[in-house]
Amino acid sequence: MTGEPGNCPKCGGKMQRGVVGDRGHMDQRGLSYWAPGSPVHSRFFGIITAPVAGEIPIGTFRCATCGFLESWARPEFKGKPTT
Repeated sequence: MTGEPGNCPKCGGKMQRGVVGDRGHMDQRGLSYWAPGSPVHSRFFGIITAPVAGEIPIGTFRCATCGFLESWARPEFKGKPTT
């Protein structure tokens, strides 16, 4: 896994790099992360996962031809901060 899109393993089409976003409170958008361990369930807030050491951003590749999605948890998917 190089972090660069290749060909779709299902149909051979071109893969496009992207992310699957999360929506939070007040429709705030964020990046999905993989975190080790089990989620913590809250009676009022659903599933809660506090920032933990070892969490890794998830990048997703989408086939432009068939729509197949393939996700990878890799540090380089965090992106660069905007200025």
